[in-house]
Amino acid sequence: MKKNVLSSKQTAILKFIKQFIESKPYPPSIRDIKNGCGLSSTSVVDYNLKILEEKNYLKRDTSVSRGIYLEAQKHVSSLIETSDPDTTINQIELDDLEFENRGDSRTITIPFLGYIAAGEPLSIPPSDKWNSNEFDSVEIPAFLQKGKNDLFALKVKGDSMIDALVTEGDIIIMEQTTQAQPGDMVAAWLNDNEEVTLKYFQIKNDKVILRPANPTMSPIEIPANKVSIQGKIVGLIRSLS
Repeated sequence: MKKNVLSSKQTAILKFIKQFIESKPYPPSIRDIKNGCGLSSTSVVDYNLKILEEKNYLKRDTSVSRGIYLEAQKHVSSLIETSDPDTTINQIELDDLEFENRGDSRTITIPFLGYIAAGEPLSIPPSDKWNSNEFDSVEIPAFLQKGKNDLFALKVKGDSMIDALVTEGDIIIMEQTTQAQPGDMVAAWLNDNEEVTLKYFQIKNDKVILRPANPTMSPIEIPANKVSIQGKIVGLIRSLS
């Protein structure tokens, strides 16, 4: 893994540490980071802190509970606040899957279908054309497949899912499916507009709520018979400058 490429989880941890240190006269503990970043366990925190230390973004003193020190503060600020959506994609975002599967170097190739809006709805090719030779492809770690034969990739436009750490320029890995559970992040097809959008999926009576992860944006509320699920997210690819 290249030094300047971090997973979204590692970027979130760096951001949390920076903000914590700016607001308090001491660094956060591992448990502070777990709670602040919504991670599943302190082991996940420790694993990602080791990677950040290996990449020289921070130093740790394991003899004390709050022995976490950021290295180049200016560089860290630049890392967590900026990204270039036009740079070459060079790293798979693995999140919890990275924690579970580090070291598996096998890859598979999936179709890259174009753009999806994390903001206003945006048109993409209809699903019956997704296997056409006209589309590019992208390689992903084989373990992301987990027995699925219907994965595809889309590039994100917009910032309505920014609080879910999905930002403009990310390439998301989707499982093609027509089924979703409340809380899933999905590619939802809006029948009337013939457009697809990336949002959290929720149900309210006979309506579907497509909820952004951005407090400045409003959810889309639409009759259930006017929306269809085209896929749900299983991973993403990001390039950080």
